[in-house]
Amino acid sequence: MEDPVVPFDLTRMFLGTDPALFYLEIVFRTLVIYIYSLLLIRWVGGRGIAQMSVVEFLLVIALGSAVGDAMFYPEVPLFHAMLVITCVVAINKGLDILIFRFKPLEKAIDGGSAEMIVDGVIDPRTMRASNIGKNELFESLREQGYVQLGEVRRAYLESSGRFSFFRIHPPRTGLPIEPPWDVSPPPKYGPGTQIIKPLSCCECGMVCEGGGTTPPSCPRCGGTGWTPAVVSAQRHS
Repeated sequence: MEDPVVPFDLTRMFLGTDPALFYLEIVFRTLVIYIYSLLLIRWVGGRGIAQMSVVEFLLVIALGSAVGDAMFYPEVPLFHAMLVITCVVAINKGLDILIFRFKPLEKAIDGGSAEMIVDGVIDPRTMRASNIGKNELFESLREQGYVQLGEVRRAYLESSGRFSFFRIHPPRTGLPIEPPWDVSPPPKYGPGTQIIKPLSCCECGMVCEGGGTTPPSCPRCGGTGWTPAVVSAQRHS
């Protein structure tokens, strides 16, 4: 049976019962966990931490964990938590200085921007590399008032995890994204369909003009589904 906790035992509260060398182990463990967590978050990507940099997000997690454990568990001495917090903040400040001085390190840690749409057509390679689905992209476009891809001159996934959109004036014919496809699915046509009016690829938004038939697969993304393209009225800024 464990000995009962003696309230306000200052030695236990601040120093604990571990040998002095254990404090050096705490520093080492903090470095290992910090680097591992940084690599893990970089692998996951930035969509889940929009509006914060990777370093800022990691700082919040690390401080929250260190502070919480020291508050609730009597076997965690305060000095241990204070040492962890100090190490985390020191690492964070050191990274800030290194990122400011060495730009390649900033891209390695925070990542860079990715071009998602060019002149109304989705770049499928960037979508796959960024693990972004069409539904997520289309939802963000609708939130900004877009109704079809022909309105989009450029779209970027920023390093913060947010999207940036830029309009084409006047808008082109493009793939309709409003209403949402799960609410009202657009009509779909397969390969060999006679093109009477412009059709757009359901996967990337590439437009086939009138005349001829739809190809066996989209030359941009390999998709085989086509739907009528639409054009929206020009907006005035």
